[in-house]
Amino acid sequence: MLVGVELGGTKCVCILGTGPEDIRDQVRIQTRHSESTLAEIAAVLDSWRIQHGSPEGLGIACFGPLDLRAGSPSFGHVLSSPKSGWEGADVLGHLSQGLGVPAEINTDVNAAALAEGRWGAARGLEDFAYVTVGTGIGVGLIVAGQTVFGCNHPELGHVYIGRVSGDTWSGHCPYHGDCVEGLASGPAIAARTGVAPPDLDPADPAWELVAHALGRLAHTIVLATAPRRILFGGGVMQGRPELLARVREHLVRSLNGYLRVDEVTHGIGEYIVAPGLGALAGPLGALALAADAAQRSSPAA
Repeated sequence: MLVGVELGGTKCVCILGTGPEDIRDQVRIQTRHSESTLAEIAAVLDSWRIQHGSPEGLGIACFGPLDLRAGSPSFGHVLSSPKSGWEGADVLGHLSQGLGVPAEINTDVNAAALAEGRWGAARGLEDFAYVTVGTGIGVGLIVAGQTVFGCNHPELGHVYIGRVSGDTWSGHCPYHGDCVEGLASGPAIAARTGVAPPDLDPADPAWELVAHALGRLAHTIVLATAPRRILFGGGVMQGRPELLARVREHLVRSLNGYLRVDEVTHGIGEYIVAPGLGALAGPLGALALAADAAQRSSPAA
């Protein structure tokens, strides 16, 4: 038995099971201040421990930026965050101390990518990317079967892109203004239009600006790591699945014939796709981390 926690900008999901075919329980919690949110999550995990016994592993998939540097005194803490009450929060310590089992933490997008590689639309691929478009925008990069990590994890949702001619809106990111997240995340769409994404007319011109930003993000990913597939998930994409076709169009237009590989030139419909696990990619990503933590701690490992 494994337990996972996906911490998102608006909600957190606790999940109990072993994979997509074996989900025993799920509990959703609204994301508030770190202390109250983490205490509520810890209570759910403790109730499962009492009811089912100690799990074999705990996986935590959390919004970033996170400190994931091995040996760092703040490993498992949230770094800078626009979310009130979360900067410096010790997510790993708070959630793992009561269980006393092997635990692993990673970004929510990295975890979702790992789940898609294990169970979803990226099975069999060693190189792919998972993009989430929701409260924020993040990119999980898998290269040679591993998540990308240098001085810390990448934050491609905050890259700057070429803007649509005549679009001078300042953007919504509190750190960078008109980065991709500041232009195409759910809060950015709402700030620009005054309407929440689920309620915004599909014909509204703002969607073309969103597709442009996401297409340019895909352009950056393609030229930086050459993935064999890019998955676009998250609440905004789930609510507007027709966005996928627009993003494909913008990517092809942006590359302008420069990159002549079959996946992009002839197979764009299978190159940019929706996640195979749908809305479960994030929670199952936490279970994938839990499985890795349990495997690493087993005597055979």
